[in-house]
Amino acid sequence: MTLDEIIAKVNSFPCQLVEITGGEPLLQWESYDLANRLRSMKKQVLIETNGSFDISALREPIVRIMDFKCPSSGEEKKMNWNNIQHLRPGDNVKFVIANRQDFDWSVEVVKKYDLLTQCEVLFSAVFAELELKELANWLLETALPIRLQLQLHKYVWRRNRRGV
Repeated sequence: MTLDEIIAKVNSFPCQLVEITGGEPLLQWESYDLANRLRSMKKQVLIETNGSFDISALREPIVRIMDFKCPSSGEEKKMNWNNIQHLRPGDNVKFVIANRQDFDWSVEVVKKYDLLTQCEVLFSAVFAELELKELANWLLETALPIRLQLQLHKYVWRRNRRGV
């Protein structure tokens, strides 16, 4: 799809909030242009990134949702840790957790980088691998103001459905 086609599709929905996600949107330079065009149309824009690309070019009021890749993902070495210095109060960081090791690692990252004073922190369970109740109990034990997040699209639509 071209940017004009994407804009037309977005305009076909009666909403003002648009999230750019799926794979890694920052791999495509057009994502920056798309975000800026949507903002010029007075849309609220969120971009969800895997954290491996520099987020500093995404200017306010664009909300950056940055995933931290936990050890079980095998992707944590791809993280661009310099992104932490670019986080703003309206941004979110998200940890998708598969097990207790991931959880403990995530809590340590949150504390080490003082993330709770910089932005919203979300913990989510890897779908069909970690029970939400177990993750919720671990979060309660920490007494930290971390939000439990569901991968809602996997509950509403089929687990592997694309384009929703």
